[in-house]
Amino acid sequence: MQDSNRWAFKEWAAVCAALLSGKQSLILRKGGIHEGRDGFRVEHPEFWLFATGFHQHAEALANDAAAFAETPPPSDGTVCLPGYAVVEAVEEIHDPLILPRLAGCHIWSDRTVDERFHYRTPGLFALIVRVYRPETALILPDSSHFGGCRSWVDLPSELPTTDLVPVTNDADHHARVVRLRQLCTPVSIL
Repeated sequence: MQDSNRWAFKEWAAVCAALLSGKQSLILRKGGIHEGRDGFRVEHPEFWLFATGFHQHAEALANDAAAFAETPPPSDGTVCLPGYAVVEAVEEIHDPLILPRLAGCHIWSDRTVDERFHYRTPGLFALIVRVYRPETALILPDSSHFGGCRSWVDLPSELPTTDLVPVTNDADHHARVVRLRQLCTPVSIL
């Protein structure tokens, strides 16, 4: 892991809470409208989680994820960086038959996954991440620089990562990565 990092990744506050609880190690992403014709790309292999309520609504979450939707937003004029993620693998999913296999590995509803998958051109990115938490979430002043429908945010300065603690132990995390990679792999029929 890097000693410090200035890049953050915008994600629903509910998803950030699920990641930090250890419930999930998977981030599904289509991309923001400011990411151009090429769409979303994993530009940074490590990043701060930038919790946002933008586009988040309870109906978009799985039934058993209601508690994560209750995560309070940061105070007005601030943004919250509740954790840090290191990308272990990136899988591009173009086969819709993979999507049901991922149910239970994330907190999105089936309908949300389907809508995101089929938006514009079929496909989703699956980021398999190792998540770390600081002793307390980092709170920064909000800025117009953070606005817009985009995934990546360049923070005003490097933030240290040296005291972060993983939310899952090494063995559980490794097993989860292996399982998620298997689930994201298309099944070949001979």
